[in-house]
Amino acid sequence: YFLDKSDKYDSRDVERLQQDDKWVENYLIWRHDVVDDTLKMIDESFQWRKEYTVNDLSESVLPKWLFEIGALFLHGYDKEGYKLFWFKVKHHTRDPKQQLEKKKLVAFWLEHYAKRDHGKPLTVVFDMAETGISHIDLDFVRFIVNCFTDYYPNFLTKIVIFEMPWIMNAAFKIVKGWLGPDAISMLKFTNKSDVQEYISGEYLPPHMGGTDSFKYSYPPLVDDDFQTPLCENGPITSEDEHESKEEIDADTKEAGDINEAQNLNQKKMNSIEQISKSEETDKTEVKPKNAKKALTTFKGPLLHISPAEELYFGSKETGEKKCLIALTNVTKNVVAFKVRTTAPEKYRVKPSNSSCEPGTSLDIIVSLHGGFSASLQDRFLIMAAEMDQSSGAGVPELTQFWKEVPRTKVMEHRLRCHVIESSKPSSLTLKDNAFNIPAKTNEDLHMQLTHLLQINRRLEEQMNRCLWFQQLSVVLSLLSVTVAAFCFYLANAQRS
Repeated sequence: YFLDKSDKYDSRDVERLQQDDKWVENYLIWRHDVVDDTLKMIDESFQWRKEYTVNDLSESVLPKWLFEIGALFLHGYDKEGYKLFWFKVKHHTRDPKQQLEKKKLVAFWLEHYAKRDHGKPLTVVFDMAETGISHIDLDFVRFIVNCFTDYYPNFLTKIVIFEMPWIMNAAFKIVKGWLGPDAISMLKFTNKSDVQEYISGEYLPPHMGGTDSFKYSYPPLVDDDFQTPLCENGPITSEDEHESKEEIDADTKEAGDINEAQNLNQKKMNSIEQISKSEETDKTEVKPKNAKKALTTFKGPLLHISPAEELYFGSKETGEKKCLIALTNVTKNVVAFKVRTTAPEKYRVKPSNSSCEPGTSLDIIVSLHGGFSASLQDRFLIMAAEMDQSSGAGVPELTQFWKEVPRTKVMEHRLRCHVIESSKPSSLTLKDNAFNIPAKTNEDLHMQLTHLLQINRRLEEQMNRCLWFQQLSVVLSLLSVTVAAFCFYLANAQRS
């Protein structure tokens, strides 16, 4: 199917299609497992990706003013834990000369997020407060809609439209015609009184009835959860000094209880490091003795980080409020690291700002503070950078180091939070210090349910065809018997 049009595709997309089963599955799900429709969508999206040079879009190739106006950006999460893609309509003006560049900005954000979060779906928010006729741009709105319906499969959860002016009702009737029946159900028209049905107040600005103090600015690129003001995770030294004696004693006792577990984990991480150095491709799966599944590790240029993607905390019923992040320095220099979070009031991290010697491993304890519970919206950012051997690794040296280190030399890795209902934690926790099978996310369960419903529909269709053939066979059999009887009758009549 693709060979005849190979010159119309980016070879990187074709290569990814051959290797990335998840990507193919998303295309199939979005087209209800109809292969011809799926191939058509892949064909159209691949041609579009090459036309817009999606694989080569970066912050440096787009005009700076596009980012500065703040019409499009990613920030916050909805109540289901999906990232919010904001379109501040009041900052957009219709200008045919700028249209292509603005469309490339949309493609940049979607591709940037898809690569960072492996295609986890988005919720689009059209903030139409303070908008009027001058902001209506149906061509641009249609482009955004088409990105989700035609080019990025299974990438849209819903479209939240806030305070749409009555003058735009006719325009959005046209938009509905572009969406199709499946996507129309994703439209959520809201105002200040009901928008929190979909997005909690902590991720809504004050004009939408929320408490989010986030103010858009550029630079830096507003592409993650750790935007200005940046809050470093865990208590600072002065806070540690004011901790109660009981809490300090409890931490000391707990540290003693888990010392063996941490030593065991360090040995495991060291063995993993040796394997990774001895094998160039490192495709061998390392299976700890008590693990149910192969250890998942993010292998960065400076640090190997386990777990790779998610920290699993227990629910209120299970009470599991702590887990570990294991870091392994794979360089020949000291690596400074620091941990930040989107919810600094909820979590304590020890250590949150330290360094790791060459070839060694270190465990970071992440714990929920007080009566707080983990949330799907919570995120952690691990930052790391190489230090000169002569720099020193004390608090003053680290503070000065982070002020001076260039952003281009900083490795960043993000971890999501996940809450499990089972009494057996499914990530590296302080109880058993084992890497177990991660729990299914809502997205995975929804995908499986959709797949089962599609299989059920196909089975029903097959059953209906079988019944139709069965009925047809009965009718033909009756006709054959009738014809045979009639012929027999005519034969007897002629003889007589």
